[in-house]
Amino acid sequence: MSVPFAIYSGCALSLCGSRSWQRFLLAALCVMTFIPSGCEKHESTRSDQRPVEVTAVTVTPRDVPLTYEFIAQVQSSQQVNIQARVSGFLDKRVYTEGSMVKEGQTLFLMDQKPFKAQLDQARAALAKHEAALEVARLNLARVKPLTALNALSQKDLDDAIGQFQSAAAAVEGAKAQVEQAKLNLSYTVITSPVTGISSYAQQADGTYLHSSNSQLTTVAVISPTYINFSISENDWLKYRDQVAKGNVVEPDDKVFLAEAVLADGAVYPHTGKVTFADPSFNPRTGTFLIRATVDNPDGRLRPNQYVRVRLKGAVRRNAVLVPQRAVQQTSKGHTVWVVGKDGKAEPRPVTVGQWHENDWFINEGLHGGDQVVVDGVLLVRPGSLLKVSPLSDKTKPDGGGPAANDPEKSASREATGKR
Repeated sequence: MSVPFAIYSGCALSLCGSRSWQRFLLAALCVMTFIPSGCEKHESTRSDQRPVEVTAVTVTPRDVPLTYEFIAQVQSSQQVNIQARVSGFLDKRVYTEGSMVKEGQTLFLMDQKPFKAQLDQARAALAKHEAALEVARLNLARVKPLTALNALSQKDLDDAIGQFQSAAAAVEGAKAQVEQAKLNLSYTVITSPVTGISSYAQQADGTYLHSSNSQLTTVAVISPTYINFSISENDWLKYRDQVAKGNVVEPDDKVFLAEAVLADGAVYPHTGKVTFADPSFNPRTGTFLIRATVDNPDGRLRPNQYVRVRLKGAVRRNAVLVPQRAVQQTSKGHTVWVVGKDGKAEPRPVTVGQWHENDWFINEGLHGGDQVVVDGVLLVRPGSLLKVSPLSDKTKPDGGGPAANDPEKSASREATGKR
């Protein structure tokens, strides 16, 4: 119970019969009731006129190097299937599964005894045909002069010539059989045609190999390696539109540098280049493939490994950047608060681009010299009088900002690839 009401109640009980006292207390109660209301109205008026303390940045257009980030997958630049070329028994595996193998290194050995026997047989057949060729040559040498003296008929000469040519052809065929037998024997020593990382052995020792189970293992070249990623049609069109407007300048040689970021956030030390762009879109996904080639001498990048790839080389001309926390999203789009000429707050609709570290590219809505409110935006209302302090480096947040942590959102706003 308030004091005026208590006084009024006590007096009313003791002097209820006095009409003058009742009038006095009613007047006093009215005064006590209306005085606070007037003070609150005065206090509210004074608080509305108090300036809102904010920090702001002055827009200064400048050229900014662009970085586009995508989810990518590592792929071997050359993956070779190691297969048996001849049928026979697999003797043994002579490499360590999963190890690095060099070009020409032996991986498997097959049973060579049947193939050595075939080679010896082919060589014997060659010797036989060479002997027959020598007999045919000597016979032809005897027939020719006798035919010239009419001692033998022309038919005898033709037969001798035919026997010699047939023997010569048989010798060539026997030589081919010897070469084939040598090849088959060499195929029993199965080597790696490239230097790369080996896979597991798909056939056990002692298995009889033929056409249906000739696959033995695979060897994947890991240096250089491919990094594949995809760009959607919408992102590609947005990027081409920015290039056509002159907002984005591509590298002089049209080749973007590629930087791989591992799952732990470490940046791979070797930088590659974009070397291939699929000329057609994938009809199922609405994207097209981009490939970067990166040296991988230490083998840290392995086939099918997921990484993030950053493309560098493009430049945003006269870019307008504002801190991300200065941009507010409403039902009608993105908005920032700017400081008007009279020092009052004005909402300004803007068109945003991609993220750049802690800032946001503004495609439309801001110009050089505009002051944009960064801190204190929650207290700002249209027409609020502002007390502006410049945004210092100490007030800027550390770290790379959302763009470094959300590559898909960064890539969805503005994407690129090799032309």
